[in-house]
Amino acid sequence: MKHVIWDTIKVFVIFIACTLLFYVGLRVMHDEYEQNHRYDPPEGDSVKVFNFNEDFIERLNLFFRLGE
Repeated sequence: MKHVIWDTIKVFVIFIACTLLFYVGLRVMHDEYEQNHRYDPPEGDSVKVFNFNEDFIERLNLFFRLGE
């Protein structure tokens, strides 16, 4: 009986240690990504995605013709 209790305690301690290690790893990753600024304006050569100078009717016609 003493052997079963000792094995149960060992499994419980290993489980708690692994859970704490996992939690600390998640906290480290969260702190690392929290410092990353996702909404900064792009740097370097950037391309405008939508061109407002294009004729809307022509673009709509192309959409219906080609099925974009």
